Amino acid sequence: MSTEPKTICGPFRYVLLAVGVICTGVGIAGIILPGLPGTLFLLIALWAFSRSSERFHLWLYNHPRFGQGVREWHEYGVIPPRAKIAAVTMIAISLALLWGFVLEDWRLAAATSTVLTLVAVWIVTRPGTVKLEDPA
Repeated sequence: MSTEPKTICGPFRYVLLAVGVICTGVGIAGIILPGLPGTLFLLIALWAFSRSSERFHLWLYNHPRFGQGVREWHEYGVIPPRAKIAAVTMIAISLALLWGFVLEDWRLAAATSTVLTLVAVWIVTRPGTVKLEDPA
């Protein structure tokens, strides 16, 4: 019994292929532009390609520039330290702006703060590098 997702046939395959292509473009832009989560979009693209095109899936997974972060996340759950800092910084800025502009319903801001704080804790607790086992 295989755990690999099966390629979808029919019109939905083309929708997923388009999602993969768009997310790949946004992911590549995100690697270049600060503030845009490149790896997140590459992971979405990888998922979409896994269901729509084995060729594009393997291309992205094994890409020399963009594949490393995707492979490290997929195989080890690694979030690089730079990405952690960027993500937590963006969360902190978002929370500051949220509390700075919330005038009517503080409960919504409190609920959002709780969720974003939990997300930040989750991000920080992910491994930052691949730990290779020592051959003892």
